[in-house]
Amino acid sequence: MGGSRECTMSSLSPATASSTPPSSVIFSARRTESHDIPNIVQHMKYNTERLFGRINVIYLLEKANLAVTLVNQKNVTVAHAVFLDYPNWDVVDQANWEQYLEQNYVQNKCTPLNTLFMHLFVATDGYAVDCCHEIMTTVFKTIPELHFILLFVPCEEDLGIDLATAFSPVESIAGSTWDSDCNLYVSHRHQYCPQLYVRCARVEDHDDLTPIFARHNDTLRKTYGDYFLAELIEAQDEENRAVVCEDDGIAVGFMSVCSEVSIQLLHDCFDLGPFHGLCKPHPDDILKPPRKPSDIADETSVTSQKEETPDMDSERGSKIGSFLSQASHASTNASKRESILRTTSEREGGLARVSSERPETSSLEISRSKDLKTSKTPSILTVETEPFRPTYKGEVNAFCIQLFCIDEKHETRSLDFMNFVFNLFPDKDFCIISVPHMVPEFYLIQNFVRVIPFSSCTLDQELYVFHRSGLLKSFIVRPARTSDVAGVELLIQTLKLNKSILDDLNGYILARRDPDGTPIQAFVAEVLHQIVGISVIRNETDIEYIRSHYNIEDFIYFSHHQQEEHGHLHHFALNPVFHHYAKHFMKEMLRLAYKSCLYYPIYPQPEDGKFQNPCAHSLTSALHYMVPVRPRRQIVYPLEKLGINAPAKEVSKDQVKYALNHFNRKLSLEPKVSVNARIVVVGASNVGISFLETLTFCPHLKFNNLTLISTHGLPGKEESNCLHNRFLSNSHCFNENDYALMSLSSWINVVVGKMTGIDRAAKHVLVSNGRKVPYDHLILCAGEQYQAPCPTGADIKKLFTNREVSTNYRQRYTGVVPSNLFAISDDEDALIAMKYLKDKVVNTSGNVIVYGNTIDIYTTIAALLSLGINGSLIHLVHPPLCSNVTSLNNNAIENAVQRALSRAGVTVYHDSLLAQWNDGTHPDPIEFASFTTNTKPFRLQCSAFFNFTEKRVDYETFKAINDACLVYDGRLVIDTNFHTNDIAIRAAGSLTKFSNIYYANEWTHSNFSSKEVGFQLAATMLNLFDPTLEPVFEPPEDLDRLIPIYKGCKVQGGVLPGKYNYVHIFKPGIPSRLDVQESQPNYGMAITTGDAIKGNYFRIHVNQYSMIETITCFSKDPVPVSNYICLFAQHERLLNNLCSRWREGLITDLYSYLKEPWALTIYHDRFIDLKKELRQILVSVQEEGVPSLQELVRQVVDGELALMERPKTYLKRFYKQSVHKELLEKSILNYLDYNNYHLPMFAWPGIV
Repeated sequence: MGGSRECTMSSLSPATASSTPPSSVIFSARRTESHDIPNIVQHMKYNTERLFGRINVIYLLEKANLAVTLVNQKNVTVAHAVFLDYPNWDVVDQANWEQYLEQNYVQNKCTPLNTLFMHLFVATDGYAVDCCHEIMTTVFKTIPELHFILLFVPCEEDLGIDLATAFSPVESIAGSTWDSDCNLYVSHRHQYCPQLYVRCARVEDHDDLTPIFARHNDTLRKTYGDYFLAELIEAQDEENRAVVCEDDGIAVGFMSVCSEVSIQLLHDCFDLGPFHGLCKPHPDDILKPPRKPSDIADETSVTSQKEETPDMDSERGSKIGSFLSQASHASTNASKRESILRTTSEREGGLARVSSERPETSSLEISRSKDLKTSKTPSILTVETEPFRPTYKGEVNAFCIQLFCIDEKHETRSLDFMNFVFNLFPDKDFCIISVPHMVPEFYLIQNFVRVIPFSSCTLDQELYVFHRSGLLKSFIVRPARTSDVAGVELLIQTLKLNKSILDDLNGYILARRDPDGTPIQAFVAEVLHQIVGISVIRNETDIEYIRSHYNIEDFIYFSHHQQEEHGHLHHFALNPVFHHYAKHFMKEMLRLAYKSCLYYPIYPQPEDGKFQNPCAHSLTSALHYMVPVRPRRQIVYPLEKLGINAPAKEVSKDQVKYALNHFNRKLSLEPKVSVNARIVVVGASNVGISFLETLTFCPHLKFNNLTLISTHGLPGKEESNCLHNRFLSNSHCFNENDYALMSLSSWINVVVGKMTGIDRAAKHVLVSNGRKVPYDHLILCAGEQYQAPCPTGADIKKLFTNREVSTNYRQRYTGVVPSNLFAISDDEDALIAMKYLKDKVVNTSGNVIVYGNTIDIYTTIAALLSLGINGSLIHLVHPPLCSNVTSLNNNAIENAVQRALSRAGVTVYHDSLLAQWNDGTHPDPIEFASFTTNTKPFRLQCSAFFNFTEKRVDYETFKAINDACLVYDGRLVIDTNFHTNDIAIRAAGSLTKFSNIYYANEWTHSNFSSKEVGFQLAATMLNLFDPTLEPVFEPPEDLDRLIPIYKGCKVQGGVLPGKYNYVHIFKPGIPSRLDVQESQPNYGMAITTGDAIKGNYFRIHVNQYSMIETITCFSKDPVPVSNYICLFAQHERLLNNLCSRWREGLITDLYSYLKEPWALTIYHDRFIDLKKELRQILVSVQEEGVPSLQELVRQVVDGELALMERPKTYLKRFYKQSVHKELLEKSILNYLDYNNYHLPMFAWPGIV
């Protein structure tokens, strides 16, 4: 348990998957993983230590920028190599090696961008030369910017035949005063993977290029004929050019470029402001909205709102920090511009300031957190007007790539084309390419900047831009100096948080630390003496909190990183021209700052008045290279009971929750796959949120086009202790803290509105007010909601009874919805209802009617009483039950609730059907409500009416589904893989039902945990996009006959009348009465303590297999729900022999019993990992010739062993005498030792 759970983020570049070295032995290369460590140690010999020194392999892998492992055809590991961005043998300080090489070696062209250092190489004897060649080829192919691999070796040592074939000595400068015990060797790119030669295409290239095109796609040949490529090459003119790249005289890649660009279409669809609209500056450009006298007041209001954010972040200072936009803005007036640096060099074509004056926001502030309002809703979010779009009058300053293809083996050299094609159009500064959303991101566009589309864009293409200055290789990262202040000011002048950056920069220049003594470091990125980037970091002072609250050990071995090596990223701004150097910028920050990890938190942004500020935290391209870190589930500690054995305050403290992003040295050369497929989720249900959470927390994937369509936007905008959150029962899937820890608004677009239609042919969703949201994959998770009830229409003056009225109360209500009728389905609805009650009902004598049979009637009444409404004014009306299973399904709890209602003065009516509102006249507002019963009808005055009869699919959702010809049979029909009858549309949650072919109509997703269903839905989608997953083949239709059974528990809870805290944790299944369950012979046993009326009731159901199946709590005190969820499906003996202690009368209060220290380890988030580890020990063969314990049990059960004693006695004796016992104890002690910061109440090795 003491190690990191290594996250294999992706393989090396496709070009390096396998190749044939000179000896024709086939190797495959991959990134080194933690389980390779024993093999590396096994390969290390005496010569290894002489060449590389004494090495701690785990430590070296933790600090390595790149580690490569070779395996042979039998998947046996044969070689390893480790590379870092600073020299081995500590010959020079890691931050100063460039100057050192320049002063001491001849013809030194090494820079941090083009150089790595080998720190370790080991290989199997007999294959060392081949392995070295293969690894060097792999590294140069994987890192296109790399030109040199350096190696320092002690002077008295020989390289050996393997390394000598790859490295040559570097000549030192004559007369150098340098004195070192090491010689320097170098390996050059041209020996393994040279740059490709690029030239204009010729017709005779057709034969070389046709097979490459055929391997990728045959569409062009089918459309234009067999010789389309030759015709395209032949048709070249000044505006249309074709170029090829060649290797050894053979064309291996092709690019067709054109100077004609549909600029108006691009202006209509994409936010090109950061690139000056891809046009040359012109005096008549309209870059600012015209000022109108009528707009001045509104503009002032908006400006003041936006200015609150930097002030707030400034006040938080080092605690929060800020993330800035990718881009910088300079003046766009051509006459006032600073001279743009130019050079006549072909390789360094000049550095341009990409800019525009846009007063509202910084240039590429990604609008992921923006709620795209579509209609007026009762939400606190407001409708957004169409933003101003600049008008550009200058000439088009871009050319486009029309056709591009390159052989897979040379894909990482795709950028070699760019210098040549820019020289073909010397008057153009931008190269653009558009690709369909469903095309996987290929290497060329990974160096381009993705342009953010407008929210109204329906174009089925992604646009990427590359500036000619991006070809410059003189990208230098260094500590900031006083002379940089002016350049930084110019870079960030229009960023909203520019003052905060400048304050930190000045603090660094003046004192290198904050006034409170916290060290601060500032770095700038410089190209041709111009500042193009700025970053500010501080030491991460809260690393113990981070370790205990976030799963950073998914990415690092924490114990191998010193306290001072953890950095907190506060500011990061980079000119978008150099977007593709962002990861290098961050890698250099780590090296120069002597850091190994960076952390960036995103804090939730509170509501200010009725506005939700969409840019409260600015996002940047740097987030693309960081990984979101999953939060850890925390133990709810009984602190008063633990006393001095409680965790440290750094671990147990309660502070503002935030989403954490992480970067480390291992990630600096790790590719991340961008997914441009448009995935649209309809409905912010628990299933939908779980689906989005799973996708956004994939560390090696970045989904650029995730969109949520929801009536009220993302949930979790309000504080968790607000009263309106208590109107509805709680499924305990997500709470406000969870939403803050996820920060979904950083990764998804939100469209506030309701789905009104689906155009399957055009593949877009119609939302309120006619907005169209295009999709490639549509996920329907709208669920079911409470609807307006349909009165039966019975005239109570005629004394009708329930048997005499029509059954149309189950029909959809089509009349006017009264303004004081509330069918609450989420917290936003509850907030509206609460505001109405405060304004119109509280402190009046008007009645509040609560109508329904679900648990929400009780939570709503409890909220009404807490709001100050007198119980005598609350009328609870139960319609006839549709099932014999009540909402609470526990007589003891139901009696306590009824008693609490009686004490509060709430009037309760049973078996009552809604007959009329206002005696059949206009229903808005409801002044009276009439009901029929089995005997005498009654009529109530009404100021507010709450309906909690059964939930149904919203009519507009049903109509959209039905009109789209999706199969609907009471609910939307799906198969076991969530597919509807449209392959592009999936659905999940209570909206759905399984197809009749499964003969399981009583089972739906409603029977299972919504969070688990959402996770499994995301898992099916990841199979489409995740290259690290093995392809999953769906079974043939005739074999697909079993529905999936999800095993996670369901939870129901809330605050009930009498201020009782109710929680019910239970196994998924078809509901049945509790007394019926208890009468079954295989029920198991129920353990109950306390009294429901006294508020200390606790019931645990242990099934026939001694597993915890149900937990029910009914308490006056808060219930640690997250703790108790961990008990579900655990064996009762794990709970300190629960059943035997209960039978012996040793347990009188389960609440106290489960607060004892022994239970806390079960609540720990890594306990499940411990159980898996222990099980693996038992099922594995630990000694040669001795069966595993699992195999022995099988032999005993099958009667294969002739035992002279009882089987249980035999197994116990075998276990005690075998190595299993020792291994299990060692594993448990390691677990307690490694997690002692969470579990200090346990002793661990070394404590005595």
